[in-house]
Amino acid sequence: MQWITQDFEWMTQALRQAERGLYTTSPNPHVGCVIVKNGQLIGEGAHLKAGEPHAEVHALRQAGINAKGATAYVTLEPCSHYGRTPPCAHALVEAGVSRVVVAMQDPNPLVAGKGIAYLQTHGIEVSAGLLETQALRLNPGFVSRMMQQRPYVRLKVAASLDGRTALANGVSQWITSPAARRDVHHWRARSCAMLTGIGTVLHDDPSLTVRDVESTRQPLRVIVDSQLRIPLAAKVLQQGQAIIAYATAPTEALQDKLARLQSLGVQTVALPNADGQVDVAALLHKLAEQQINEVMVEAGAALNGALLQTGLVDELLLYYAPKLMGDASAGMFALPAYTAMSQSLALNIVDVRHFDQDIRIQATLR
Repeated sequence: MQWITQDFEWMTQALRQAERGLYTTSPNPHVGCVIVKNGQLIGEGAHLKAGEPHAEVHALRQAGINAKGATAYVTLEPCSHYGRTPPCAHALVEAGVSRVVVAMQDPNPLVAGKGIAYLQTHGIEVSAGLLETQALRLNPGFVSRMMQQRPYVRLKVAASLDGRTALANGVSQWITSPAARRDVHHWRARSCAMLTGIGTVLHDDPSLTVRDVESTRQPLRVIVDSQLRIPLAAKVLQQGQAIIAYATAPTEALQDKLARLQSLGVQTVALPNADGQVDVAALLHKLAEQQINEVMVEAGAALNGALLQTGLVDELLLYYAPKLMGDASAGMFALPAYTAMSQSLALNIVDVRHFDQDIRIQATLR
């Protein structure tokens, strides 16, 4: 496909529209649309919340009757099925657009090429694949849930330059600067769920909420707690929007605790593995069943290491402060003692940024 400069410019604008729903569209994908006629923008829109109009509908409403003969640039293949809202592919046909440019095909098996086929059978020229990589980056969780039946897992760690996350006495606040911590809240805001382990809850009593950025929703809190040690007064439970995954066989006392947790609005789920620990892969599958797209992990070395070793981490957010805390301090990942460099986990660094004096490294697993 031969794209012209204007195609790139208009699709870039559609991607910017899609970013407007970054914190709000879950479990739906982030989608933007612009409609252009004779080189002029006549309509644009974004999908902002599940159950509300999709991006194409907002853009077509702006364009009105001028949409006839126009080109629509859409970051995700228009839907062709009836969900909470009518199909966008039908709306584009009814509006009389002559061309649709799509960034990426919808991985949802209910759509998956059917939207493009519907447009083509109704005489609309369709071009797909423009800025596809950028569109995929906007929706890694939705794609992962549709293709792998698990959420996209983003693991965050704040550490000193020598890779330490807490002093030997447990003190960890604050390693990084307010600017770096504010950036963390942007990632929390776009996440559907926050995942942590019982060790972090007992040592730090975090709330794992979004505070430093404006957001209309809070992520679900998910706690891996094999032995159900979590205190009922833990901050992470106070808003009730939480899941505890455990592995122990409940005694009479634990049955009572389960009942009390459930009375707080907390979901509890038994997911033991062969070692008597929580089966984290099964937990992620269960979160996908609850339409969770993106999970952000803020945990200790044990859970961080377990997730890495089982291949369940998609991306790392590593915040480094210009400090040295010493080898007696806590590390970032509990990993086995490798005996060859070939055993180490290799990363691809995709972004490096400064926040005051701190550095954020964004990396994916090779």
